[in-house]
Amino acid sequence: MEKTPLDSHIEKAATFRRIIASFRYSMQGLARLWREAAFRQEVYAFLIGIVIFAVAGAGFGDYFIFIILMLVLFCVEALNTAIEELVDRVSPEISVVGRHAKDLGSFAVFCLLCANGLFALYVVVKPIWI
Repeated sequence: MEKTPLDSHIEKAATFRRIIASFRYSMQGLARLWREAAFRQEVYAFLIGIVIFAVAGAGFGDYFIFIILMLVLFCVEALNTAIEELVDRVSPEISVVGRHAKDLGSFAVFCLLCANGLFALYVVVKPIWI
C-alpha cells in the first residue's frame, strides 16, 4: 500500500498489542490523576459511600447507580485535570479564557459531586420514609 504525505510515520500496533498499550496509557493517566488531592478525596468518598450504603441496607440497584455515578465523576475529574494541564501549558500567564476553561471544568465536577451527594442522601433516607 502506497503511503500519502498525510500518513503518519508511526506504525499502529497490532490489535492485542494496541489493547495492552491502551491499558498502559490508561494506567499512566490514573497514576497522574492520583497525584490530584481532589481525586484522592473522591476515591475515599467512594469507599466511605460503599460502607454507608451497606449500613443503610442499600439494594443492588443502589450500588449499581452509585458506582456508575462515581465512575462518571472520576472521568469528569480526569477531563478537568487534562483541561487544567493544557491551559497551564498553552497559557501559563493568567488569562480570562484560561480561567473560564478551568472554571467550567470545575463546575462540571461540582455538578457530579452534587448528583452523587443527592443520590447517597436518597439511599440513606429512603428506608426512613418507606
